[in-house]
Amino acid sequence: MAEKDKLFSSKIKYNGIFNFGEFYKFCFEWLRDEVGLDLIEDKYAEKLSGDSKNIDVEWSGSRKITDYFKMEVKVTFRVIGLTSVEISQGGAKLKTNKGSVEVSIKGTLVKDYGNKFEKSGFQKMLRGIYEKTVIPSRVNQYEEKVMKDCDEFLAQAKAYLDLEGKK
Repeated sequence: MAEKDKLFSSKIKYNGIFNFGEFYKFCFEWLRDEVGLDLIEDKYAEKLSGDSKNIDVEWSGSRKITDYFKMEVKVTFRVIGLTSVEISQGGAKLKTNKGSVEVSIKGTLVKDYGNKFEKSGFQKMLRGIYEKTVIPSRVNQYEEKVMKDCDEFLAQAKAYLDLEGKK
């Protein structure tokens, strides 16, 4: 069975003015283009209450790094009290949103995702030796890459929200 090492789990929170549709698109495209993930939307749920809505979105994505290593990511959006507002920018009125958003990401490095070393007990032992003696620096390198990509995603999302709120 493939070994999964959960390496990164963090979140950001933002409360203010932002365009949820544009933010959603920015996050999806950043993960697809910069990290190279194949993303799937596992959940999208909206709950209306008066003139505001709460939105829950969950994405899962993965990317093969090598024939032995694979990166898996789980992203969750929780939007609370999203309302439509109109703001003035340079004399023009823009329609946007106001509310609270929480974005969390979990990053995992999957070793032997193809189960090449799972055919017998001897091969499982060989896998342990392989990881501890032959490729330990490569394991560390890929673990750092997963953590760096997840951390950079949160930094980019936060920067986007901070810039969007200052319009």
